[in-house]
Amino acid sequence: MGIWKQIATYLYLRKKDEDTPNTTWVKYMHGINRLSILLFLFAIIVIIVRLFFKK
Repeated sequence: MGIWKQIATYLYLRKKDEDTPNTTWVKYMHGINRLSILLFLFAIIVIIVRLFFKK
C-alpha cells in the first residue's frame, strides 16, 4: 500500500481495506498515526503562516 493511500485511510478520505487485521492494537496504532499526521499538518500550517506574517 502506498504512503498516500495509507494517509488517506487514516484521515478517513479513503475506504478502509477489508483484508487488514482488525485488532485492538491495530486500532490504537492507527489512532496514534492519525493524531501524529494531524499535528504535523497543523505545525506546517503554523510555520507557513509565520513565514507570511513575520513582523
